[in-house]
Amino acid sequence: GTHGMGQNRTGADGADIVLKVPLGTQIFEDDGETLIADFTEVGQRVVLLKGGNGGFGNAYFKTSSNQAPRRANPGQEGIEKGIWLRLKLIADAGLVGQPNAGKSTFLAAVSAAKPKIADYPFTTLHPNLGVVRIGEREFVLADIPGLIEGASEGIGIGDRFLGHIERCNVLIHLIDGTNEDVAHVYKAVRYELAAYADVLADKEEIVVLNKVDALTEEEIDAKVKALKKASKATVRLVSGVTGQGVEQVLYDVLNILDTQKAEADEAERRKIEPKWTP
Repeated sequence: GTHGMGQNRTGADGADIVLKVPLGTQIFEDDGETLIADFTEVGQRVVLLKGGNGGFGNAYFKTSSNQAPRRANPGQEGIEKGIWLRLKLIADAGLVGQPNAGKSTFLAAVSAAKPKIADYPFTTLHPNLGVVRIGEREFVLADIPGLIEGASEGIGIGDRFLGHIERCNVLIHLIDGTNEDVAHVYKAVRYELAAYADVLADKEEIVVLNKVDALTEEEIDAKVKALKKASKATVRLVSGVTGQGVEQVLYDVLNILDTQKAEADEAERRKIEPKWTP
């Protein structure tokens, strides 16, 4: 703050500095682990540090015996602090799978996003977001780099971006149908999700066998059977290239999102009227 001065002048406080951050930003202490704030709503504000107070002017020291004091306080220094900012994208659904599973092709097929697509692993090097419109509805879909075995131990690059799908309500798990052992591929990705965070392993999941346009009917039947046994879930058949089965997966996402919203609304109502029943 500014120093206090004579002629009844109190020093001005230090000017505010406002840092504007994107929705989804987390603020951590200098240790990189202690969470200070998590911005999940538009308009959220948090005070990290207070600027220095302005010094008192000479009138502050006025007494009955000293009507014209010749002293004033200096302004106080501001506080310094180191912080880390970490962005976690906010999306309704997230695409997961091994490299080259067709995640970027799927995202490009269902939204206006233009991710890089090529026939080699790790084409996607950073997260992509797309707005999916289906019927009169829409939701946000996130695509992250592929996960390989050992990702939770730092192998590959996909684990760097798993935080971006922590906020997703549902995961679309794409398995490349041209893999010989689709059950092993499925289990490997599930292991990496659980090793990163329990919250990812517990999320609702839509299991999708992709690239079925490159398979025979016999191969599809065998791989669906293996995936059902490994995942204990319904397996959707999709081709991101031809569009086969894509719409059904999108409606599956909407159904899950609607169910989760209804459950959240009911839980909120129960807090207000615990004994109310429809």
